[in-house]
Amino acid sequence: MARDVQITFDCADPAGLSAFWAEALGYPLQDPPKGFESWEQALEAMGVPPENRNDASAVVDPEGSRPRLFFQRVPEGKQAKNRVHLDVRAAPGLEGEARMAALEAEAERLVSHGATRLQRYEPAPPLGAGHIMMADPEGNEFCLD
Repeated sequence: MARDVQITFDCADPAGLSAFWAEALGYPLQDPPKGFESWEQALEAMGVPPENRNDASAVVDPEGSRPRLFFQRVPEGKQAKNRVHLDVRAAPGLEGEARMAALEAEAERLVSHGATRLQRYEPAPPLGAGHIMMADPEGNEFCLD
């Protein structure tokens, strides 16, 4: 039996990082619980102190078929290179220069939202299509593929 997965990010600013990934993936922020118009209203009703209201956040696939991304505040900063990273499929079906141009445009867009460009890997046929390595606003590596 197949299982659903959630991808969890340890971070310093769950609201900020979830906003970045919502922009990167076209996911909306997860809606507040039923009966509440906003997360602020829900957290207030639940008695969550103001200093803990940015302890977690999530973004969800608008179609409900892709993984939920969950962001949780942790006290320590990022220590080393990620052992697992996301590949954002920003140029599906494209090849060669058209592919790399689409990846460059997406890299530029994400930099304007707080990402950092790390390195471009040129196409190396027959198997290497080329990609751009990036980091999100908290330094988590990901690739534009």
